[in-house]
This record gives sequence, structure tokens and C-alpha cells, in this order.
Amino acid sequence: MNKKLLLWGLLGIAQLPALAQQKPVKETAPVEEKTTMTPAGRSLPADNFVVVRNEVTIKGQKVPYKAQTGTMPVWNEDNKVIASLFYTYYERTDVKDKTTRPLVISFNGGPGSASVWMHIAYTGPRILKIDKEGYPVQPYGIEDNPYSILDVADIVFIDPVNTGFSRILDKDAPKSTFFGVNADIKYLAEWLSTFVNRQNRWASPKFLIGESYGTTRVSGLAKALQESQWMYLNGVVLVSPTDLGIKREGPMDASLRLPYFAATAWYHKVLEPSLQNKKLEEMLPEVENFTLQELLPAISQGGFLPVEKRKAIAQKYARYAGLSEKFVLQNNLDISTNAFWKELLRDKGFTVGRLDSRYLGIDSKDAGEKVDYNAELTSWLHSFTPPINMYLREELHYNTDLKYNMFGPVHPWDRSNDRTGYDLRDAMAENPYLHVLIQSGYYDGACDYFNAKYSMWQMDPSGKLKDRLSWEGYQSGHMMYLRRDDLEKANEDLRIFIRKSIPKFGTPAKY
Repeated sequence: MNKKLLLWGLLGIAQLPALAQQKPVKETAPVEEKTTMTPAGRSLPADNFVVVRNEVTIKGQKVPYKAQTGTMPVWNEDNKVIASLFYTYYERTDVKDKTTRPLVISFNGGPGSASVWMHIAYTGPRILKIDKEGYPVQPYGIEDNPYSILDVADIVFIDPVNTGFSRILDKDAPKSTFFGVNADIKYLAEWLSTFVNRQNRWASPKFLIGESYGTTRVSGLAKALQESQWMYLNGVVLVSPTDLGIKREGPMDASLRLPYFAATAWYHKVLEPSLQNKKLEEMLPEVENFTLQELLPAISQGGFLPVEKRKAIAQKYARYAGLSEKFVLQNNLDISTNAFWKELLRDKGFTVGRLDSRYLGIDSKDAGEKVDYNAELTSWLHSFTPPINMYLREELHYNTDLKYNMFGPVHPWDRSNDRTGYDLRDAMAENPYLHVLIQSGYYDGACDYFNAKYSMWQMDPSGKLKDRLSWEGYQSGHMMYLRRDDLEKANEDLRIFIRKSIPKFGTPAKY
């Protein structure tokens, strides 16, 4: 990596000592300047930052940028600092006019997950070294991301309280201030307003992107930013969305899983030839139609469904899911995801992953009703944990002995009164500029693609917003960008979405 100018800033200090040291560099690279952070320890100041300058080649174009890593306070209503949030902010440095330069605000999920996954594997300028399908390789490392969206937008990755390096500083602050659907949204909206103030980005078109539980977060933030901070967005991107507080219980919940089952069975080549020989995107519409037109009504009738009809539905279900008709009938046409992950490849001695069913696991015994562990998550932690620590400390020079929490303690989490999907719909209705893009991996069994489509349909029952709602699918799992082909496609879809969501100059926000 050609690291360039390094600066360290601590708010309230007018000038810092420069400790420069010459060393051989490429002719085009200025001398690197270094200065130390605060003394090592397992705590961080509430307000500091480090800046490193670099460049990356994206789609054949050199993009110079600065990477600012640091902390910023969370205040309570009495203006007392109660917590500190860690962030990494990438800003393209050859763009003079920020008023038209988009700002993308990025969150991951959990709740309790750091914003590491999309940071060093999806949209950021540096990504971890993995193979083309997303599996870990050694030696661990970081490389340039030739598909990053930094060419078209600046990006800030934010770690909520107790994730990454973010921490509660006031031991007397109630945990309920941070750990809940609506509490999370409230304090983050306030924090984002401060961030935008400090970075002078009020005029910029703004976008939120969230993954997994992060989609719950950004859906709620879209409305909260409008109503409490008077900050209006151009776009919201939902990557592998949760249910967003949109209920799908009983027969609906049982039915919506089948298209994901079919996609997974197709990937593992266990379908009969008439389905297996089709392309995935050609096969799935048939399964989706059966799900809504036949399976849902059948499950709704429960034990009163006529025996012959029940058998016919079970035969079709088994054909699409790659399971036996007997197994489908034994589960009353209602197969849980746990049962599916265990059953699909049981005869081959494997289980399939929850968040990405391309990944295989090996249980201690083939019998049983659920898998021993999540094969995909162990692989991802294997891939991500060394590189994010190496990157932050060695390349971005954020030096601390504090542990970087990939997953942090945030429970119990208050999930009551979650209506974030409807909040996002309200924000769209109130803001004619606001567009929404949903990105789903076909092999994601936790936040599956067909449930994502269902949420999109339910967010807009009138059909009046559907020209501003779009969905894209990828042949990968929860983190679809881990597959190299989907990394390229998904980032390009983001570019298209960002450009489409910015109105032409002078276009009024009105219906």
C-alpha cells in the first residue's frame, strides 16, 4: 500500500508536533509523516482522529482519498458525554465541490456487530484477501478494491456503542439509552447530525446503507433524521434486510421460506434434471408462483386440507426443495430453516450454512434436528478478524490496546415497537427525492431473498411508491459481495442507484 501523508488530530489542540522521517518512496508519493496516538491502553478519548492519505484505482481511474479514523462523542440531554463512537471516513480529495458529492453512511447489524463487513469487503477502498468465492486464505491481508464506490461517493463506516472500538464512557448511563430498536435510532440520528456538521456535508446528497440488522437501523433512521434532525436523504440501501417489523406469521412465514430452499438445493445440485438444468433465475419464478398460489392456501387450511391435495402439494414442495416427500409430510408442509440446513445434505454427511448455504459444515453426528454450528460464520470470522485489526492499526495508524469488538455486548436488546419498515415508507412519502434499493443473496437463509421481496411489497400496498423501490438478487449469501463476481455487480448496482437517486439540477421535490 502506498501510504501518504499521516496526520493526527485531537479536537481542542490547535497544532500538533510533526515527527517526520524520510524514507525511500515512489517518486509521486510525498514523504510520510508520523506521530504517535495517545498512550496505549484499553480506553479511548471521546474525541480524536487520525488521517492517512492514499489512492486507489477504481474501474481504471486513480482516485486519491483521505481516510479519517477516530471517535466522536454521544451526549445525553444534559450535554454530558456518555459514550464514544468509532468511525472510519473516506473522502475523495480531488473533488472541490462537496455540494454535489454524495455521502454514504454505512452500518452493519447484529445488533452488536461492528461495521467491519461492508467496510473491508464491499464498498470501501481496501478489502480483505479471500478467494473468488469468499473463503479465507493465508497469509491474511488487505488489497485495493477495484470496485469500491469511492469514485462516486464518500463513505463513513460507523460502529454503534460496544462494537468495534465504540464504548460507553459513563457507567451511570442507562443501557436502555443504546440497546433497543428505537433507542439505537435516536442516539445515532443525533450523532450523525454532529458528524455532518463537522464534515460540512449538509449540502451533499446523502445515502444510508445497512446490512442485516443494519437495515432495521437505517430504515428507522430515514424517518428519524427527517423528523428530529431535519435531514433529508436521497437514498436508502437495504442489504440482506430483516423483516423490518413487518409481520409474517403462521402460514405466510412457513410458505415464504421455500424459494430460498429451492435456490440452495439448486446450488448443491440435488434437484431433478428438469429444474437443475435451468439457470437459477429462470427456475425461481416457478417456485415463487407455487409458493404464493398453491402452498400458502394449502398451509392455511391446516389439517383440513384434503388428503390427495395435501399429497400433491407435498410432492411439489419436495421437488423444489430437494427433500423427500415423506420428510415434507412429516413436517406438515412447514419445514423450519434449522431442519432444512440439517436435512438437505444429511445423506452426504454435511450441513449447510445459515447465512450462506454454499458453505458446508460437519456435525458430530448426522442424526438430529439442527446443526452444531454456523459453518459460514466461523469462516467469515476467520477471514475478517486478522485483516481489520491489521488494517486499522498498521495502515490507518489507529493505535490502541482496546479490543476491536467484531461482536459486542449489547443484550438484552429491546425489540418492542419495531415499525421500521413502515417508518421507511413514511419517509419516502414525505420526501419525493427518497429512493430505496434492496440487495439480497439467493443463498441467505437468515434474511432470505423472498422475504425481502415480501417486505418491499408490504411497504407499498398502494403501489404509488413502486417506481422508487427496487430489488436486486445475487448468487451468493448474506454478504453477497464476498463472491468476486457479485462484488463487482453489487457495487455497480450501487453506482447506478446513487446516480439515479440524485435529481437533475433544479428539479423540485414535489408530487
